[in-house]
Amino acid sequence: MRRRAAIRNLVVAGAASCFSRLLRPQEFVLRSEVRLVLLDVSVKDRQGGFVPDLQREHFQVLEDGKPQIITVFSGEDVPATVGILVDESGSMSGKRNEVLSAAGGFIQTSNPKDEIFVLNFNDSVNRGLPDETMFSDDIAQLRTALYRGVPRGRTALNDAVVQGLQHLELGHQERKALLLISDGGDNASRRTNAEMLAQVESRVATIYAIGLFDADDPDRNPRVLRRLADVSGGEAFFPETPAGMTGVCQRIAREIRTRYTIGYLPPAGDHNALRHIQVRVAAPGRSGLTARSRTRYRYEELPNAGGL
Repeated sequence: MRRRAAIRNLVVAGAASCFSRLLRPQEFVLRSEVRLVLLDVSVKDRQGGFVPDLQREHFQVLEDGKPQIITVFSGEDVPATVGILVDESGSMSGKRNEVLSAAGGFIQTSNPKDEIFVLNFNDSVNRGLPDETMFSDDIAQLRTALYRGVPRGRTALNDAVVQGLQHLELGHQERKALLLISDGGDNASRRTNAEMLAQVESRVATIYAIGLFDADDPDRNPRVLRRLADVSGGEAFFPETPAGMTGVCQRIAREIRTRYTIGYLPPAGDHNALRHIQVRVAAPGRSGLTARSRTRYRYEELPNAGGL
């Protein structure tokens, strides 16, 4: 994963130091090369409601089955960097008005200080905001960005997800998420499904996917939408009608605002190894709590880690 100067949602540069021997009197070299894993965690009760006000001691994090010491914890509603990826292929044209209206509801329900961008995709991936504007918190400008696409052609879903993840890296907020609205099919991308999933494993974003298609739709692929959500710690939704999207989008916006941030220092290990994560939650007087977070990430050594 790429090194960042500040704490991020998944893997970032952190603390812990390594000193060299003295070179001259009162002169030494200090290098700090340690990794911090940060997780976005959603907690729900038996009824599916979001659970606020939990504390660090209510959580346990396991990496490859081994308990980890939680070093970072926050449950505040903080601004996020968010990308909205809208399928504008020909197969989605009949649902376009409901899709864009629901995406507008997502923007309206989000934290007012979120930095948001829009990608419209069909045969290619196109930015919805003006070229000089990377992110916006202006509702009117973002609504215009949603409608900037033109429904036609095929579906470059893999390319849209990868470009969305890359654009998130330009944001300033530690919490990062993508909202993907599509039928899940891909027939136009330059990147393969495997390449796209590898990017998801090595980035910080939580991905929420909304699949909207008819049962006999030849372009439908709910499996890839579920997998994107599962790997990244998000959730996949499949409303029965386009009208059901509005409530789903508002629910996702509220969930992003109520997630917990949990961080730990992972043990060193093999380069590029896939590690599996489990988050458990239990609080006195609250039964039936469930936590959802990223299920795996790809471990990479930072440059010069452990060297002098």
